[in-house]
Amino acid sequence: MANSLLTRLEITRKATRLFTNSNMFIKNIDRQYDNQFAVEGAKIGATLKVRLPNDYTVTDGPGLSVQDTSEQQTTLTVATQRHIDTGFTTAERALSLDDFAERILKPKLNNLAGNVAQTVMTSIGEAACNARANFNGTTIISPTQQQFLEAGAILDDNGAPLMGTMGERKIVNDPWTDARTASSLSGQFNPATEISRQYMYGNMKNALGFGWMRDQTVIKHTAGSFTAGTVFGADQTGTNLVTNAITGTLRLGDVITISGVIAVNYTTKVSTGMSRQFVVTANVLTNAQAIPIFPAIVPLDANGNQVQYQTVVASPIDGATISLYTAPDVTYRKSLAYAPEAVTLVTADLYMPTKGVIEYARAQHDGISLRSLAVYMAGTDQAVDRLDVLFGWLAIRPQWMVGVYDAI
Repeated sequence: MANSLLTRLEITRKATRLFTNSNMFIKNIDRQYDNQFAVEGAKIGATLKVRLPNDYTVTDGPGLSVQDTSEQQTTLTVATQRHIDTGFTTAERALSLDDFAERILKPKLNNLAGNVAQTVMTSIGEAACNARANFNGTTIISPTQQQFLEAGAILDDNGAPLMGTMGERKIVNDPWTDARTASSLSGQFNPATEISRQYMYGNMKNALGFGWMRDQTVIKHTAGSFTAGTVFGADQTGTNLVTNAITGTLRLGDVITISGVIAVNYTTKVSTGMSRQFVVTANVLTNAQAIPIFPAIVPLDANGNQVQYQTVVASPIDGATISLYTAPDVTYRKSLAYAPEAVTLVTADLYMPTKGVIEYARAQHDGISLRSLAVYMAGTDQAVDRLDVLFGWLAIRPQWMVGVYDAI
């Protein structure tokens, strides 16, 4: 019986399923397929608006107090295209789909998904506006159970769901952090089946209110050389903190606090009694007189009433001290504790060319769209296959992420 060649659509559909399952981090963030481009196909630079969750305050007593719905939105740009190009022989195309997937597709999709995951992680890892670390003096050492539990408490204070549309909260560890954590906490958990799984697989499993995973894309961060800075001008609000000239630099992803600036619980708007942490959202040079931060400084109103999207009890006073969470110039592993809805990955259908194309297909599954093309290259008398993904990503809710630091 003659061989039956695999069709382009069969290959592409299989590829979309393998892509999601090839990387644990991608599998555990919010994935969306943008069907806005489902007919003609998207091109690099396409944008879409993303609405952020609304916030309201609670009124006491029977009197009516109507408040506006102040919707906030941000822009996500689908601007990154990645692909892997190979050549297939007719013999390879005559394999069964499972054999073809194992020999050809799996290695390609593993590398493609890993590249996408690294791209996303490198960006969103620096967006986490909360931090926990285990300090020995000013030196960061490996985290313990306490740091991971405190990360969960921070997520509570910031209104992150315990169980969202994508399931439970997650921790993605650097492999070395995961190995150290599995070892140090191996005797802490019940039921015994979880301890057994940790022993068998050598990595953390479900514990402490999180689903755990390890991923090589977890970033390493080097803090700026910042040693001193003070606020210039009282009653500041927003995401740009005006300062007197600072000493040393700050780097994108550094976490700072401001003396006297106390966080409020996102839901209750009541003081947590703890300093609000802010992430630096762009590199800042020494002697600079402004620091871009997130979240915005949003205090009580002039009458002492709670307001929508409130983040702090009160604005900093003039001359308030600014502190870097870590020692200056230190490098550390930056694992993440997060709610999956904190990060959104969007893919869109790429434009489908026909000139010079032998075969083509697009498919989408579980929020991932891939395009597959086969092109005949007359110069080399070779049929070349390419597999593309067009994607964009955004840390929609950086307050739903906590960096858990570990020593190098």
